[in-house]
Amino acid sequence: MRRPRSGLGLVAEPRWSLPAWSRLIPMTKPLSDTQRAILTAAASADDRMVFPGHVPLKGGAVRVVLLSLVRKGLLEEIEAAAGAHVWWHGDEQPVALKVTVAGCEVVGVTVSPRGSSPKTFRAGTKQATLIGMLQRPEGATIDELAAATGWLSHTVRGALAGAVRKRLGLEVASEKIEGRGRVYRLRAN
Repeated sequence: MRRPRSGLGLVAEPRWSLPAWSRLIPMTKPLSDTQRAILTAAASADDRMVFPGHVPLKGGAVRVVLLSLVRKGLLEEIEAAAGAHVWWHGDEQPVALKVTVAGCEVVGVTVSPRGSSPKTFRAGTKQATLIGMLQRPEGATIDELAAATGWLSHTVRGALAGAVRKRLGLEVASEKIEGRGRVYRLRAN
């Protein structure tokens, strides 16, 4: 009796797969141009999922290339969510492919901490004081922020641009109010 083939054949005891210890072997061969293109395209996507448009191959070559990336630990098999491309069907669930953090690092794409828990701030720090003042409905001017933190005005501007906007990803809105000057406040998301 012949076993039915499913998708790429990467599920349920494929006869050509390598033993589990082989995944621990470091990469000895450099990535091919095709492998690099697949990883770069998928790693650059918001969800890091591999889609058929990322794979410039047809037929059995697709299976060979994707399996080699899975074995190297650069792609991982995950349960396919609704709307995700299904590469094959497992015993119970459709399977999709996603680039791992190691796969992103190989092609030089940094992984952003999307979906991470909300930022918390230590009470009593100057950064917490700065953010607390920006969260007030009336906001704060550069001079008010400098007086509260003990920083010079250029340091406050640098903290707004660097720590608050870039590192923490908070949106700072500013508007000019008569009699008060430019007022900064955190924009509600």
